Amino acid sequence: MNKLDLICVIVAVVAIGATTITILLYQRKMHHLMNNLHIMLDSAIKGDFSERVFDESTLSALETKMSQYLSCCIVSSKNLTEEKNKIKSLISDISHQTKTPIANILLYSQLLNEVELPENCSVCVNALSYQAEKLNFLIGALVKISRLETGIITVNPKKQSVQKLFCAAIAEIKPKLEAKEISLQVEQTDITAYLDIKWTTEALYNILDNAVKYSPVKSMIRIKALPYELFCRIDISDEGIGIAEEEQSKIFSRFYRSPTVSHEEGVGVGLFLAREIIFSAGGYIKVSSKPGQGSTFSIFLPTEKR
Repeated sequence: MNKLDLICVIVAVVAIGATTITILLYQRKMHHLMNNLHIMLDSAIKGDFSERVFDESTLSALETKMSQYLSCCIVSSKNLTEEKNKIKSLISDISHQTKTPIANILLYSQLLNEVELPENCSVCVNALSYQAEKLNFLIGALVKISRLETGIITVNPKKQSVQKLFCAAIAEIKPKLEAKEISLQVEQTDITAYLDIKWTTEALYNILDNAVKYSPVKSMIRIKALPYELFCRIDISDEGIGIAEEEQSKIFSRFYRSPTVSHEEGVGVGLFLAREIIFSAGGYIKVSSKPGQGSTFSIFLPTEKR
């Protein structure tokens, strides 16, 4: 090897060595920066973040931005808490102020129904009673929704018998089933799932009420539970009018009512409330339906603690 070749080899070795050292130093610097970012994020999560680096480095700039961001978050959180407190107060006022007047309207309309009245007066009294009951239901539903959304009421799921849930909801819907002579077929089950028996019963009742409302007289509603690995699936199938595909994503919205059922009673909050309750318990709801072929609402409840 001549002198020129030797110099080339030495230069190449030095270049490779310098490159390797540069890469290692860069990796070390990045590793140090990432560790500091982890520490900063952990401190932010715990709520004890404070700036520690005061120079012109990237880390110092990140700490400054993190501090500004957390300050904004604290202000936003404070404002959100204040708004929630205002909503709680408003809900309490609505519930308190409307409970007595509505109860009195219902009482006096019932008393009037017990008295012999001219036919035209009886029609008015019946209409008054119906509208008062509708208003009572609406205010009650709105208060429940608002309390769930603001955290005043919490859903506390515990491992419970799904059959017990069925029995509780059926007991509530039974008068409406009998009024329309609708048969109910329930498959017995020994499945357990995580649910809040009070609130999940209300969710299931709302779905059953919807099925009864839009099913013909002397039809059939079927309820069954199916086990999955992580969820229990509860199917409520009816023989009602069905739901168009383009409306299936809308029916769980607050106050949504299809134009095809505008002649039916209802205010459009039952399915919305059911979805909120099931979601709060860690589950979800789906619907499968075709116009004129009935609907199947599927409730998925977790079978493992989440």
